[in-house]
Amino acid sequence: MSMFRTTQKGTVTDAMARTAAATTAAEAKSSRAVKDEDPFREGDAIVYAAHGVGRVDRIGVDEIAGTKLEMIQISFPGNQMTLRIPLSKARKSGLRKIVSREIVDKAMAIIKGKPHVSRGMWARRAVAYQEKINSGDLVQIAEVLRDLRRNVDSLDGSFSERKLFEAAQERFVAEVAVLEGKEPTEVLEKLTEVMKAA
Repeated sequence: MSMFRTTQKGTVTDAMARTAAATTAAEAKSSRAVKDEDPFREGDAIVYAAHGVGRVDRIGVDEIAGTKLEMIQISFPGNQMTLRIPLSKARKSGLRKIVSREIVDKAMAIIKGKPHVSRGMWARRAVAYQEKINSGDLVQIAEVLRDLRRNVDSLDGSFSERKLFEAAQERFVAEVAVLEGKEPTEVLEKLTEVMKAA
C-alpha cells in the first residue's frame, strides 16, 4: 500500500503555485531589460483575445505564493468579470490596446467584400470561425462577419451559425465603439447598414 497521497487531476499544490510564481517573477526580471514601446496604463481600454474589450483598473505589485509580482487588473463590464495577470505575461497572453482607425477601415473593407463560401463540413468551419473570434484580431473577426453576414436580418442558417455571427458582431462593435467614443447601438446600426448594402 502506498504511503504517498496523489493529488487529484487538475488540482494545484502549494509547491506548484510557488514554483509557478517564482518562474513568472524570474521572467519579469529578465523582461524588464526589454522596454515596452507602448505600455499599459490605468484607465486604458484594452482587448483581451478570449474575453473582448475591457479596461485596466490597476497596475501594481501583489504577493502571490510568497513572491512579489507586478500584476495588471482588468475589468470586463460586458460579462461582469475581473481578470488579474502578471504584467510580464500580458502581451504573450493576448492582451493588446484598442486598434487604430486604419485597422477598422481595413476590417470594414473586408466586411463589404464577397463572402467566402466553403463546401467543408459545418463543424470544421464553426471551429475555424470560433478560433478567429477568439483570436481577438479585428480583421479576422471581420472575415467571420463577412462570411456569415446573411444572418444579419434573417433567421437563415443554423442556431450555431447565428450564435457565431452574434459573437463576432458583439466583439467587433464593442471595440469600434470604444475607438470612436460612441454607444455600441450606434456602431451596430452603422455595421448593419454596411452589411445590408454589401
